[in-house]
Amino acid sequence: MTRLNDATLDRLPAGIPSPRGRPRPGIGIVHFGPGAFHRAHQAAYIDSLLADDPRWGIAAVSMRSKATVAALAEQDGLYTLAIRDTESSDRVIGAHRRFLGPDDAAETHALLRDPAVRLVTSTVTEKGYCLGSDGVLDMAHADIVADLAASNAADATPRSLIGWLVSGLAARRDAGTAPFVPMPCDNLAANGAKLHAALVAFARARDAGLGDWIAGEVRVPSTMVDSITPASDAALYADVAATLGVEDRAAVQRESFAQWVIEDICVPLGPDLAAAGATVTSDVGSYEKAKLRILNGAHSTLAYIGLLRGSASVADAMRDPALAQFVDAMIRDDIMPMLPRFAGFDLDAYRAAVLQRFRNPVILHRLDQIAGDGSQKLPYRLGDTLIANRRAGRMPTGVVTAFGAWVAFVIQRSRAGIPIVDPAGTALSAAAREGTPSEVVAKLIAAGLGVPPEIRADPEASAAVAVAAERIVGGDWAML
Repeated sequence: MTRLNDATLDRLPAGIPSPRGRPRPGIGIVHFGPGAFHRAHQAAYIDSLLADDPRWGIAAVSMRSKATVAALAEQDGLYTLAIRDTESSDRVIGAHRRFLGPDDAAETHALLRDPAVRLVTSTVTEKGYCLGSDGVLDMAHADIVADLAASNAADATPRSLIGWLVSGLAARRDAGTAPFVPMPCDNLAANGAKLHAALVAFARARDAGLGDWIAGEVRVPSTMVDSITPASDAALYADVAATLGVEDRAAVQRESFAQWVIEDICVPLGPDLAAAGATVTSDVGSYEKAKLRILNGAHSTLAYIGLLRGSASVADAMRDPALAQFVDAMIRDDIMPMLPRFAGFDLDAYRAAVLQRFRNPVILHRLDQIAGDGSQKLPYRLGDTLIANRRAGRMPTGVVTAFGAWVAFVIQRSRAGIPIVDPAGTALSAAAREGTPSEVVAKLIAAGLGVPPEIRADPEASAAVAVAAERIVGGDWAML
């Protein structure tokens, strides 16, 4: 079948929204990490602006693999955004203009120097920021060490996002050009503040003056992003081809709900993202906490307990009455009491909406996809709630059970010889391969893996997680 590209746009059914007839945009945004979430979320917002303001086309940069950018390039940057919900629809996105992989460092350097580029966004997952468990740049991280060692070479290819951003900002400073705005779009609490601190720390290790310039001149907004975006699969590609009449090997899918909350940093971002539907606010933190703790915390809980109980997808897990009731109770009893109430946001309505989104039968969101990188995700998704409860003198039994389920999941995978998808996968397997669940919990806490450091000094909470892990490994689900 013919591929989707500029030449085949006119063959699409008339009812499919697409960029046909629209001027080709310039490049005003560089994005690191053009995976499915970026293409289903941020790129869709940007695409809606381009008919009226074509300055904000996106250069997609992949630091590790050429596969995604190659697929986009083959299709002239066009791909289908398939909304899969109670009401489904398809739309062709045409926001991407350049497609750069690991071998295209010179072009990436040139774009970061280009004054027309005003915004540099990223979706590289939590681990892509090279932060330690304390949220501070890990100066011993292999990629950071390598980038610092090569930082004096103008044509070096950075290995880390931090290295790329500092390299681009250094070039702007040296040229007397205004800095671009770095904007992280990953699920990381206070992501803007953490990225800014990481950039300053890296830059000061390279050049004290550069670090001071970034500290004073570069603003980094925190963001919160939300839309359930399962991985693309053969069924999606076949469905899209049947609808469009052309093959699309870069198609992505998501639910209809999408949210992008951006901190107002009192500096123009470039594109008018508020006009595209983003929320620009001085209080990203409240939105962020609600999303990370309610949606992401519940997601991780469904993933580990659901996999252990035989479910494969979020919708499957929500069809387990005991598990669905448990997650609802955890949100109401453990999570919501520790969240701030703020104007214009109804936590009860948000809880109900999240659970309804989880029940979406049209979209297949695999639990094993959500379960990956648990040691990086859980400190934010569940750990902050556990700490807040303990500081309030409460023992959040639902969250404790969720941590116990993660430990049981790690034990099960390691002892079955199944690789654990996690930056700390090797260390997790080593800790969980032998010993009782209580002993494994002690090793994980001592190593700072997954469980927040503050819990090390809380023997009651540590013991509760150990008891939950013991019960779950033993097949006791009476707590649900």
